[in-house]
Amino acid sequence: MAGKIIDGKSLAAKFKEDIKREVGQLKEKHKVTPLLTAIQVGENPASRVYIKNQKKSCEEMGIDYQLHELPEATSEEELLQFVEKLNTDDKVTGIILQMPLPQQINGRRVQMAITPMKDVEGMNPSNMGMLVYGSPRLAPCTALAAMELLNSTGVDIKGKEVTVVGHSEIVGKPITLFLLSSILESATPTVCHIATRDLASHTRNAEILIVAVGKAGLIKGDMIKQGAIVIDVGINRVPVLDEKGKPVLSNEGKPKMKTVGDVVFEEAVEKASYITPVPGGVGPLTVVMLLRNTLTACKWQREKK
Repeated sequence: MAGKIIDGKSLAAKFKEDIKREVGQLKEKHKVTPLLTAIQVGENPASRVYIKNQKKSCEEMGIDYQLHELPEATSEEELLQFVEKLNTDDKVTGIILQMPLPQQINGRRVQMAITPMKDVEGMNPSNMGMLVYGSPRLAPCTALAAMELLNSTGVDIKGKEVTVVGHSEIVGKPITLFLLSSILESATPTVCHIATRDLASHTRNAEILIVAVGKAGLIKGDMIKQGAIVIDVGINRVPVLDEKGKPVLSNEGKPKMKTVGDVVFEEAVEKASYITPVPGGVGPLTVVMLLRNTLTACKWQREKK
């Protein structure tokens, strides 16, 4: 029996209604409108799509949005000065730094410079530290999205064997900390990465499998435990192949592309009890978590006044 699909789009719609309602209450009761400010350094087509989605989603929720576009030649010090200006601007609720940045800029250093109360990506060491303590206010958006999708199944994670594949700062590490956030109700996570020697032995033991690597086809059906919950965070663009395994070409003679995750969905869905699709799983919810963080940041800043 095929696994149940965890629909990220419908879950995102529910969160949007809650956010929209709370933003409306802030405006009505306190005359406050959250403002999400994005910083783009140089030109990047991929981040353009993300910026467009951010702006559209903000408009839907009643959140103000502004984009600051800085030249490609902007130095690290100039960017840090600009961030500090936004840190001290009372109108700015949240700050998001669009990636990637030009070579001359250390992205981690700039992330660290964003004041914790406006760090809507949850990447400031202070916010990461609160996640370690098990009481985060602002946390990485993709990790939040993955956890909300897992929670939506209604399955109790207490003591569950969880394998997290990938140990990045934005997904793998924070997800692991979320799984360990309760003293008595935590799961039992194993974290795999590029140095893991026998990946399949860990994934086959997982009652919950969370994959966030960015490598299409990494996890095949025979690597999944029967009845496992599979959360596929990976987003990859790959060519569409015909029955003979050859790329299908468009009218312009270019290979047609499709979006897939890190898990071979067609195989995994036959083994899993629940599974996220790609697209339509973690992706739609990630932008919504950014907006929820923006709302949380706004309320946090009001508390401090």
